[in-house]
Amino acid sequence: QVQLVESGGGLVQPGGSLRLSCAASGSIFSINAMGWYRQAPGKQRELVAVISHGGTSNYAESVKGRFTISRDNARNTVYLQMNRLKPDDTAVYYCNADVHTSWYAPSYNYWGQGTQVTVSS
Repeated sequence: QVQLVESGGGLVQPGGSLRLSCAASGSIFSINAMGWYRQAPGKQRELVAVISHGGTSNYAESVKGRFTISRDNARNTVYLQMNRLKPDDTAVYYCNADVHTSWYAPSYNYWGQGTQVTVSS
């Protein structure tokens, strides 16, 4: 089994910054892409940013230039640095990882439990 544990959410004023972390643990052979998604009340879950094992990243248009995704492959950890936060960024942020649990097994998507980010004055 694989667990993803997020941390770093909280309440921040508009224009402020937060850094989210997500550590994967358990039966991990390798991890392909890792990413962050978010879901605001009454809305569908949406992709925020994703990063490949080699470090190639992609972002939602709404966060380009403000958010930066990075990862530490040795620690099976992905980060999301969020700057110039806006009230529209308020949501529950979920970590996602595409994990191989053995060399012969297909990969499987795992999700964290989510961490609340609230941007408000």
